[in-house]
Amino acid sequence: MIYPDGYKSKLTQRETQYAIKTVKDTFQQKLGKALNLDRITAPLMVTRASGINDDLNGVERKVHFTMKNIEGEAEVVQSLAKWKRMALYKYGYKHGEGIYTDMNAIRRDDDTDNLHSLFVDQWDWCRVITKEERNAEFLKEIVKRIVDAIVDTNEAVKEKYPVLSFEMSREVYFITTQEMEDMYPELTPGERENAVVKEHGTVFIQKIGGALRSGKKHDGRAPDYDDWELNGDIFAWNDTLGCAFEISSMGIRVDAESLHRQLETEGCPERERFPFHSMILDGTLPLTIGGGIGQSRLCMLLLQKAHIGEVQCAVWSDEMRDECEKHGIILL
Repeated sequence: MIYPDGYKSKLTQRETQYAIKTVKDTFQQKLGKALNLDRITAPLMVTRASGINDDLNGVERKVHFTMKNIEGEAEVVQSLAKWKRMALYKYGYKHGEGIYTDMNAIRRDDDTDNLHSLFVDQWDWCRVITKEERNAEFLKEIVKRIVDAIVDTNEAVKEKYPVLSFEMSREVYFITTQEMEDMYPELTPGERENAVVKEHGTVFIQKIGGALRSGKKHDGRAPDYDDWELNGDIFAWNDTLGCAFEISSMGIRVDAESLHRQLETEGCPERERFPFHSMILDGTLPLTIGGGIGQSRLCMLLLQKAHIGEVQCAVWSDEMRDECEKHGIILL
């Protein structure tokens, strides 16, 4: 936990509620326009047998339950990384078209702190691409469009609430996880992120999921949605907390070759039998790019809040609530 010295919210709780709506309404409109995305409805749960739930790092326990009139078990989603690609296919989206949705998830094994909650809300988005667009330059172009949408939203919010003063650069600094390890071999991955983002402000850290030359991973990624060579995270520097602040995890999604390779690398080739995976391997599902952009994360950053619990209703320990209140952080 980080408790900024002398912290006081720049907005009252009531003003915060209005401002949250401003952020969400403005950003999703700008995101949809920038990437040519339609808003669609998304599930809160999927069947376990479908294999379509997000496995995150592969160790997180999913919230699951049996049903009265349906065989098998259902799982509360951890994200919609795989479901979105199925939706593009089912709804007949073509090249250059895409979707976004309000995704609500429960991640029961997350460690709660300033940035992490058991409740996750984000804009999950996905867009159809061609084989020729599966490259780093196309990925960077999409990143720039998302950053422009964030900066435009920030300017609109500050115009409505002049007390806010967060600044974010449109200029994106691109760096790979291996380049970061080479620059700072003595630092942890989190410390490397802080060093790079503090220096450059708006950063896209590329190639997350595979092992680095040290044999260690910068961070974990499920092997069956992002291509680890063509993915990354968008970061901004959070002045309120004094740390690197992840806004989005995204990337070009796996094709048949990268899916097979990454499943073998992670020791889970048996997943290829699931309907979702077999539809990638046989070319049924379209090639895509997609990601998630944290809704509460974005609100927290633009509204200069010290804790994600100031912009979303979730479950926190009594100890955390009490300690936050002592430091001027009032959780919803």
